[in-house]
Amino acid sequence: MSDTLLAELPGRKPVCSNYAEVTALRAAEPSAITRAWAARGRRPTIRDDGRLMIVAADHPARGALAVRGNHDAMASRLELLDRLREALANPGVDGVLATNDVLEDLLLLGALEDKVVFSSMNRGGIAGASFEFDDRMTGATAESTARQGLNGAKMLCRIALEDAGTLPTLQACAQAIDDLAARELIAMVEPFLSRWVGGKVRNDLSPDAVIKSIHIGQGLGSTSAYTWMKLPVVHEMERVMNATTLPTLLLGGDPDGDPDDTYSSWANALALPSVRGLIVGRTLLYPHDDNVAGAVATAVSLLR
Repeated sequence: MSDTLLAELPGRKPVCSNYAEVTALRAAEPSAITRAWAARGRRPTIRDDGRLMIVAADHPARGALAVRGNHDAMASRLELLDRLREALANPGVDGVLATNDVLEDLLLLGALEDKVVFSSMNRGGIAGASFEFDDRMTGATAESTARQGLNGAKMLCRIALEDAGTLPTLQACAQAIDDLAARELIAMVEPFLSRWVGGKVRNDLSPDAVIKSIHIGQGLGSTSAYTWMKLPVVHEMERVMNATTLPTLLLGGDPDGDPDDTYSSWANALALPSVRGLIVGRTLLYPHDDNVAGAVATAVSLLR
């Protein structure tokens, strides 16, 4: 999508019309970002049909740039922004989850007007690092999320029974949930039971493991009033979703396998009562056929 076309979309108020202007403004007038957050048109998280379609783009801040066999697929920030802007231009897409560097670029380009926006909190568990399970809060804070007028923040909570780095991660997530709840902001918790396999972290996607991770994740913090779940689509989803009454968004996961099978599994899971929508990243932003608009339209059609 061209910069000119996007700038002309209804309701957009771009501070910058292209990427060169974004860089120039960042260098000469960084305070404009604060003013742009204050001026942004906001919206409540839930409206109309109560469903949410969110695109996710917080992988690069954890050093995870691969998509399928391409190890540097997400290396180009400009290409990632192009894909995000194309996805957000679909009126059926409610918003985006990303780290603040990405969100600020989208903000300046006018792509966040009247959108649900979630920040990303813990990116300290760098992919492949020996300390990957000690996933510290190196991104957004509850205070910054509130100051910028966002709808909430997401935290990854991987639980490895054999890795002591899990404990500080649990403590940090619990504190973040409390800090967000104190500001009446959503805490989007993404729990996994995980382990080291051949020097790499692998998530256990068996139904029993996902159920156990849900119970651990929803028990964090002194209140769950503002807690939502971000969960993978696995086998026996009806039994899995019986583990929680919290509003849940389904994540897309690694974009492997047949896209039709993926969409079918999403459609079946979306019929479950506590599932409120989708929060998908690479599967939609880097689809097999590279048709972002088509992949996003398909996902939206499953929801609406």
